Amino acid sequence: MTELTHHPDLLTVHVPLDAGRAYDILIGRGLIDTAGTAVAALGGRRAAIVTDATVGALYAARLRTSLERAGLQVGVVTVAPGEASKSYAGYAEVCDGLLALKVERGDLVVALGGGVVGDLAGFAAATLRRGVRLVQVPTSLLAQVDSSVGGKTGINAPLGKNLIGAFHQPRLVLADTAALDTLSEREMRAGYAEVAKYGLIADPGFFDWCEANWREIFAGGPEREQAVAACCRAKAAVVTRDEHEDGERALLNLGHTFGHALERLTGYDSARLVHGEGVAIGMALAFRFSTRLGLCAGQDAGRVANHLALAGLPTRLQAVPGGCGDAEALVDAMSQDKKVRDGALTFILARGIGQSFIAPGVDRAEVAAFLRDELASDPRI
Repeated sequence: MTELTHHPDLLTVHVPLDAGRAYDILIGRGLIDTAGTAVAALGGRRAAIVTDATVGALYAARLRTSLERAGLQVGVVTVAPGEASKSYAGYAEVCDGLLALKVERGDLVVALGGGVVGDLAGFAAATLRRGVRLVQVPTSLLAQVDSSVGGKTGINAPLGKNLIGAFHQPRLVLADTAALDTLSEREMRAGYAEVAKYGLIADPGFFDWCEANWREIFAGGPEREQAVAACCRAKAAVVTRDEHEDGERALLNLGHTFGHALERLTGYDSARLVHGEGVAIGMALAFRFSTRLGLCAGQDAGRVANHLALAGLPTRLQAVPGGCGDAEALVDAMSQDKKVRDGALTFILARGIGQSFIAPGVDRAEVAAFLRDELASDPRI
């Protein structure tokens, strides 16, 4: 099981990449107000904050004050909130904004926000002047436990999620867990899907711990910092071994093949479905599909769905407001998944809780038949 230690004032997770690219993830309350010292220590004259209108109204001024007190010149680029900004147009808007601020290669781009802002600002940093240094200041649970760590950046294309992007590791991650106090219940639930994911992939003991402590994570007790740190440690270990997703890093996509297809078919409309909700449905589907294939006990699939549902997350296709299309549309949407190889679908399946594995070459007809049965099933069961 991932080590879960007593809650200190600050937790640090080290990501030991080679070639001088190692960085730290700092986890604790109040880091936005003290960010200047840590960011200024990275060097550079200028820090450009990229945020969205919602997060910016809450935290941009505080972060800017901290950075300026540390001697940095600071500018802010603000985009509209929501998945729609993670687009070609949103990318151009951020790049143009950074160039207008005269950001140079020795400067810093500081991503302040959730997963959308982190991915978008990170991709802009990866490509602006062929690479500008990046600091992640994630403000959502999903971003703190997953998307801010590991260097995946990118935008969505009309044909699928995250199909345009680059690997660009941050120089520092500051996860201020006090920022989670302002999240809506829906956003917290969506982020929690990614927390549970780490137990389902390879750490059954952590999943046990989540079942016992998820309410405290939501409530903001010390379990919140412990959960963020545990997830970051698990991801850092995988990223260090497989930075560019040539092998085991694909396991981190448990539930995402189904989930990304759902996001595409709902038009990335956050009013209908947000990323974590798609992942929750996807993980429940992955376990039920594994059971159908004779790989996983039905009891484990039921336990996964029951826990996610208890935490307030959807676990059935019928839970998507306005519907999600038919089985054929879902399979077609999956054909643009990043894990597709030679046109064949790759899924992350499971032999049990904490026993996920990469399954290449899954038969499309078998997936379609499973989805038809799922859509026809009683969603209450």
